[in-house]
Amino acid sequence: MILFSIVLQSLLVAYYLFSGTAKIIGAKYWAEIFAHLGLSQRFRVVTGIVQLVGAAALIAGYWYGWATAWAGVWLGITMLVACLVHLKARDSFGKTAPALVFAALNIIVLSINANELTNIFIF
Repeated sequence: MILFSIVLQSLLVAYYLFSGTAKIIGAKYWAEIFAHLGLSQRFRVVTGIVQLVGAAALIAGYWYGWATAWAGVWLGITMLVACLVHLKARDSFGKTAPALVFAALNIIVLSINANELTNIFIF
């Protein structure tokens, strides 16, 4: 189970580093999606920062298990909000599915590392 968690954690790090950076620098793809969803471009940048913070917590999680657990909470909530925004915009399931899949992956990471949530002050 530990190997699965590390592999999943690593895949999530790669995704959130890429996605967060693309949002911050204003990649056309993300700018168009946020415009379609009726969200400001400022919120796109904030979302990118949230994702980079989550990626940093996942990286710290290689050494501190509680960081992985809290990153799962942080990014899981972020992706659940993304699902709600897509639903509010009446997007198709195909456009909503990626956010739903990443929410599920973050919840899996959280559930694997849930016992570490209370160890935040133990280094």
